[in-house]
Amino acid sequence: MTWDPSGTPEAIPAHRPPEPKRIHRRPSGIASPQPAAALERQSVRSRWSGEMREIPEDLLSTPFTRTRALELGVSKRMLAGSRFVRVHPRVWRHRDHQMTWDDEILAAQLALPPHARLTHITRIQLLGLDFGPRRPLHFVVEGKLHLALDGIFLHRTNELAPGDETAVSPAAAFIAYCSTGRLIDVIVIGDWLLHRQHMTVPEVVTLALAAPWRDGADEALLVLDLLDGRSRSIKESETRALLEASGLPTPELNSPVDLGDDATALGDLVYVDQGLVVEFQGGHHQTDRTQYVADIERFALFRDHGVPYLEVTNESLRRPKTLVGTVYRTLLNLGYHGSPPEFGDNWNRLFRSVRELLPPRRTRLREHAAGR
Repeated sequence: MTWDPSGTPEAIPAHRPPEPKRIHRRPSGIASPQPAAALERQSVRSRWSGEMREIPEDLLSTPFTRTRALELGVSKRMLAGSRFVRVHPRVWRHRDHQMTWDDEILAAQLALPPHARLTHITRIQLLGLDFGPRRPLHFVVEGKLHLALDGIFLHRTNELAPGDETAVSPAAAFIAYCSTGRLIDVIVIGDWLLHRQHMTVPEVVTLALAAPWRDGADEALLVLDLLDGRSRSIKESETRALLEASGLPTPELNSPVDLGDDATALGDLVYVDQGLVVEFQGGHHQTDRTQYVADIERFALFRDHGVPYLEVTNESLRRPKTLVGTVYRTLLNLGYHGSPPEFGDNWNRLFRSVRELLPPRRTRLREHAAGR
């Protein structure tokens, strides 16, 4: 209820109708004012858009240093974002880039001091050897540098071995590998290096005698007489080492086999006196069509001319004693009268590190100093 001026009460509706809205029209060309919160959101979006700048193409498919990224316009804020992954301190990659083994070597070189050199098995694998563990990567530095990086084994030496700006020589790398490798593995790698003329025996001898304090020097000198550069493959070398260590006669490597009528065929491992050929059949013999056809034709020649042969596979090499026994029984059937194989000290030496086969290092250094 309310009262009019005359004092008479007057009823009013319970719901008053809404007043019409007032419309204010802004002259054209004048922007609408925005609240502070909206301005702040717009500023954040602007900054985010700046962080998502396009990444330079040079950084998409290779590891790179932070310095290189900054040179190409990638800020520290961008590197800290989700689009990049840190490989080593100061070394990065794009998150979508799948690192190859060569990329890992490059990343390590970027993270290590410029004077670091590839060595050991990594240096040899760089030549094309498909053998041995790919990680850790092996580098060597001169001096007392202590630096721990994931996936990298950093050797230290008083004086760098001969080589170039990125790696020691293959002979020096072989000497370094001899310091840790098993005897059978050292034989396989040494044969491979000799056959491909990456190193020579005199070169290894000269390096080892010039610096007898170097890791692997004495070990390398110990194994040189066991190497044979005539082996064309690492599996041939492994098979030969197993047969020799068992006490069986040493076969001729890649020797011509007389087929009669002035015809010959080349055999991997040949027991000339008994006429037995031991042939290795690896995976590449099946995947390489040219090699596969050549093997079929050579085996056909052996059969047609009555030449006995055995095929060795990766699977048979995993059972080395059985393999040796098979060769021995075949030799017996062909008139061999020598001693049976033995799996004693000489056999066990194959599977021990070369370093374990030598006197203690301190004793050897004293002997070197005494001129013995």
